[in-house]
Amino acid sequence: MKRVWIIILTGVLTLQGRAQDLAVEPLPEGVTKQTERRINNALRYLAREQNKDGSWRSAGGMGSYPVAMTGLAALALTASGSTPVRGPYARNVRRAVNFCLAQQQPNGLIAAPSEEGRSMYGHGFSMLFLGQVYGMEEDRGRQQRIKAALRRGVQLIVRSQSRAGGWLYTPDSGGDEGSVTITQMQALRAARNAGVHVPKKTVNKAVEYIEKSQNPDGGISYSIHSRGSRPAISAAACAVLYNAGAYDSKIADKCFKYAWKTCKPTVSASGHYFYTQLYMSQACWQKGDKFWKKYYEGIQRYLLRTQQGNGSWRGDGVGTSYGTAIGLLILQIPYNHLPILSR
Repeated sequence: MKRVWIIILTGVLTLQGRAQDLAVEPLPEGVTKQTERRINNALRYLAREQNKDGSWRSAGGMGSYPVAMTGLAALALTASGSTPVRGPYARNVRRAVNFCLAQQQPNGLIAAPSEEGRSMYGHGFSMLFLGQVYGMEEDRGRQQRIKAALRRGVQLIVRSQSRAGGWLYTPDSGGDEGSVTITQMQALRAARNAGVHVPKKTVNKAVEYIEKSQNPDGGISYSIHSRGSRPAISAAACAVLYNAGAYDSKIADKCFKYAWKTCKPTVSASGHYFYTQLYMSQACWQKGDKFWKKYYEGIQRYLLRTQQGNGSWRGDGVGTSYGTAIGLLILQIPYNHLPILSR
């Protein structure tokens, strides 16, 4: 009888073990086991680098930009599947939410004015982050705080739009250029996804700004007031045009063709490699598998080759918080955890 019970117990344990094996989620298509290990190393590095106040700061020679760095770093942790309440990095994400909310100024701007001369970048990236975690938050009171911050942030963006339809480095500048415009457009998309009203007129003017900045070769200029295609701005423009739903737009298609030729994932041809690939990866993901598979193979090789032993990447001279956040955001796209990247 004792032997029978041992056999039964052994069988139960075996079935439990098989069930656990079956419960292990397979890797997303294109992600290798080596890449998964490198992603986990980078996530651990980024979590260790978070400051006590919930922020990240750059380690480069261009200033600290705590709100911009925090928005990007927290997005990278959220892209791993962690939320403000669940997952191995829930505490880090929650502290980042608290930091961003605490930085909102009376006029709605989310930035640390004394540390961020180009405050609209921080505003845009933090708005993008808060828009992603809004639906993940389970505490009703905190969710309402996030939505209120997004609402005030949208109002600030709307008021700051230039006559031409873009944005510049600070909300009161009255000017515009491509990269800041891209950041605000993604912030508006994230806020709208969270249920915040975004005036259609504001979005239409911004899309028109990008379209009017296009050159005959398909590339996008630094601003509507200049000419000369910029690969980095062009990749970013593709991403936001697809975000805006312009999948069949001839302008978006022409822009993507230019970006596909000039923004190679395995070639660091300028000082803006990480910035360029942050958006090129999004554009390729939205464009579909035909382009995404080839792109992801190349970017994997480059990022695995250039990753440092501690799990970080040095990004565009801005520092490891920036580089590691962007490297993670790119490599984790196939996991599809961020609403902004839903196809």
